Amino acid sequence: MSWLRAVREAELEPGKTRVVVLDDEPVLLCKLPDGQVCAIEDTCTHDDGPLGEGTLDGTAVTCPRHGARFDVCSGRALSMPAAAPVEVFPSRVTDDGWVEVALEE
Repeated sequence: MSWLRAVREAELEPGKTRVVVLDDEPVLLCKLPDGQVCAIEDTCTHDDGPLGEGTLDGTAVTCPRHGARFDVCSGRALSMPAAAPVEVFPSRVTDDGWVEVALEE
């Protein structure tokens, strides 16, 4: 597992998402209202919709295509039509203000 720099934490707004591509992997960064940053795959498990085009409400992101919802901290599918979870990536904020995401090698 390697840690990759994604964006500066200051570039993320609480309650908003941002898609970054790390090692050809689209990753959805979600900054929660309490400041926690979560990272999940940017692909709905129902029909491969782009979750980054959806909305974040608390810890749930809604897919813009068919309304499937996922918990951005655990990856768990919260509503149909999605039954499978999305992948969650470990994330951290460094002392110098960068959001880093760990991807499997």
